[in-house]
Amino acid sequence: MTRSGKKKENDFFSRVYEVTKIIPYGRVTSYGAIARYLGSGRSARMVGWALNVCHGRPEFIPAHRVVNRNGLLTGKHHFGNSSTMEQLLMNEGIIIENDRIINFSEKYWDPLTELQ
Repeated sequence: MTRSGKKKENDFFSRVYEVTKIIPYGRVTSYGAIARYLGSGRSARMVGWALNVCHGRPEFIPAHRVVNRNGLLTGKHHFGNSSTMEQLLMNEGIIIENDRIINFSEKYWDPLTELQ
């Protein structure tokens, strides 16, 4: 690990990407749910940072399927324009109104319970 902690950060980011890649089509999860699954329950913000920088990666990371704990599209500005995230989710059958997933509890995917 470097003095700046980059190796540790890159390992965490890679783990975030691996979980994010298995979120099923038409389902969503939260930053906190991914953090808890990875054993870092207080690292929801770090999950967000990882997803904010994943767009340049060669493999597809469905970061649009990760929202805040209330179903808000808080990361929408990291998708090129403010409507891309919403459009991607709507294409998967998720209902959104005023940047909030209406059917959040129905579409919510928790890796802690789903990946046992």
